[in-house]
Amino acid sequence: MSTVVRLAADQLLRSVDELADLLADTVNGGASVGFLAPLDRDAAVEWWRGRADVLAKGGLAVWAAYARGRIVGTVSLAFPDKPNSSHRAEVVKLMVHREGRGKGLGRSLLATAERAAAEAGVTLLNLDTETDSPAESLYRSAGWTRAGVIPDYARTPDGVLRPTTIFYKYVVAAEGSEPALSG
Repeated sequence: MSTVVRLAADQLLRSVDELADLLADTVNGGASVGFLAPLDRDAAVEWWRGRADVLAKGGLAVWAAYARGRIVGTVSLAFPDKPNSSHRAEVVKLMVHREGRGKGLGRSLLATAERAAAEAGVTLLNLDTETDSPAESLYRSAGWTRAGVIPDYARTPDGVLRPTTIFYKYVVAAEGSEPALSG
């Protein structure tokens, strides 16, 4: 059983060590989330620290899933800063620790991000993931629509170029909600 909590910037900063451990576990376990393996822990800590300012300014929302007193998963929403895109957000860095996979936590984190997007007035979500990865199956089963594939888009943690699948999903904005950012 896990609890999912939305992090404020100060909470993120207090949690950078655990978040860095999760990021390192994800990358070193072979998931393509923007980093190459082996991921240096100090680099992971610095990357998470760099998110705090964006989070504080409203350009990012971050959730952490806790189980047995530690962070076992995370998901974020990145909000564009352009006035013509205040209706959309990108799901980024959906990660579940290898020990916690296959138990529905990824699906729970994704649903959390979708609900929060709707509450923020977002109507369109997008994301990208490594083609033919386990994550791709999750997004398809959660009702996401495949927009297409870009060949050789990103390197896997071991450095191999792989295609990326782009997905999108419409969510129903909560009544009376305002767009996430005013630009």
